[in-house]
Amino acid sequence: MEKKIRRVVVTGIGAVTPIGLTADETWSAMLEGKNGIAPITLFDTSEFKTKLAAEVKGFEPRNYMEKAEILKTDRYAIFGIAASQEAVDDSGIMGTVDPERFAVYFGSGIGGISSFETEHTKLMQRGPKRVSPYFVPELIANMAAGMIAIRFNCQNAALPAVTACASGSNAIGEAIRAIRHGYCDAAITGGCEAAITPTGVAGFVNMQALSVSEDPDAASLPFDKRRAGFVIGEGGAALILEEYEHAKARGAKIYAEAVGYGSTCDAHHITAPDPEAGGASRAMKQALEEAGYTGAETVYVNAHGTGTPLNDKSETKAVKLALGERAKDAYISSTKSMTGHMLGAAGAVEAIACVKALQEGIIPPTINLNEPDEECDLNYCPNTAVKADIELAVSNSLGFGGHNACVAFRKI
Repeated sequence: MEKKIRRVVVTGIGAVTPIGLTADETWSAMLEGKNGIAPITLFDTSEFKTKLAAEVKGFEPRNYMEKAEILKTDRYAIFGIAASQEAVDDSGIMGTVDPERFAVYFGSGIGGISSFETEHTKLMQRGPKRVSPYFVPELIANMAAGMIAIRFNCQNAALPAVTACASGSNAIGEAIRAIRHGYCDAAITGGCEAAITPTGVAGFVNMQALSVSEDPDAASLPFDKRRAGFVIGEGGAALILEEYEHAKARGAKIYAEAVGYGSTCDAHHITAPDPEAGGASRAMKQALEEAGYTGAETVYVNAHGTGTPLNDKSETKAVKLALGERAKDAYISSTKSMTGHMLGAAGAVEAIACVKALQEGIIPPTINLNEPDEECDLNYCPNTAVKADIELAVSNSLGFGGHNACVAFRKI
């Protein structure tokens, strides 16, 4: 007998980002067009071409964890735990779901790179006995998912998605599928990253991926003719996804319905996107088809929109291939113009932007879009938030390795 496809809804959100220490702060800052990019303070950049990043500012880990636990946890996982705590509190889900039916799907593109640098320095300077016994748990990219599961007693699957810049969106998509097909009733899902480190920045800048602008308002420039690389960001974002009848029965507040997921690979190049946008457009088409897209809905696309010359051009093509003639009518924006590129956390904070845009009927802008590129000729909502009664919102994430993920949400 064929299983019934179950509905999935968003009942909680949480975020720690370069523009806000909560989901509400982040969303308000997006609508204001707040720029989270500033000179790097986490290390000395005097020998680096790149001087700017989107750091999380004013974050206090001890609001979420005891000091002893902080000392053996990498910054990336702390961001994930903080965002998850906010989302869980927001949802009111604790005590309402069987732990064996409560899952975690949480992504990170890189994991504990800061811990790797610290412990490798100890090894080289002071010998192997000085390497922390917590080094491996701090380093590995699954540890945020594992620690979140421990904290909230989630005894179903606890899986990371590690698909570079698509990690957060793949985690959300896999959680949608798990609930939809009956493998769990609820999930904590999202992504986290903290790769603003000397090695992380040096690696990205030497592959010519990062902007080297020293002007915060001319650094992250999605869809602008002047764009010349992304700005690295950090943080965490989490959503509580829940089976609709379960949420309704406990009287949960519902932000939106998660209605579609697409996941493909370009199979083209380790870093460059397919210029024909075949994989990215297929991911969008898969998500739109699952969402029951008819072509009549008013659509918002939260673009991957990194501000690299190749990405923005190919993503514009992907949107056109996926939406056809309706592409010109869609509202599109890149919130990375404000948050920078939060890597494994990006898809999660951008999913929250989609959910809030549906709920409030307002589209966050693409800031500093002052010189439109003729090859990027869609409606990118430049510089100012736009009121629009959208019915369907999709979030694109396109990662190194050719990973493409798209998640779709509807009003409920």
